[in-house]
Amino acid sequence: MSTPTNETKLVMNLMLSPSRFPVVLGKTLLKETLEEMCRKRLGIACIVNEEKYLKGIITDGDFRRKLLKVQKPLSAFFVDDAFDHAIHNPVTVKPDQTLLHAVQLMEAKQIWDLPVVNLSGILVGLLHLHPVVQNLLGEG
Repeated sequence: MSTPTNETKLVMNLMLSPSRFPVVLGKTLLKETLEEMCRKRLGIACIVNEEKYLKGIITDGDFRRKLLKVQKPLSAFFVDDAFDHAIHNPVTVKPDQTLLHAVQLMEAKQIWDLPVVNLSGILVGLLHLHPVVQNLLGEG
């Protein structure tokens, strides 16, 4: 049996399952979304509908930038729906794409996390940069 090379390793083999990262519905309050991000210790939450179709993402950085741009009290943000502050067309990858492709995409877009969706747009995982780099370097 041959060992996969960096050119043949797939996203599906290293992605986090949805139970391991924040996944919320669009109507979830922003405060609850941020609490879930803290619980799961990732700076991203994926926003889905009831059928698990990816509708958007929100990151720590997005929220910080919004705080600086929008002039309203911090507490007023907490009662907003998470989707109100989300990126509505996030960059994604498919589970059968290569890790190398995913890393190149992350580099081009300067992002640390990529939602993984199937051909129907259903959220099936999340690719986080750190484990990917470790794996590609042979440390994981």
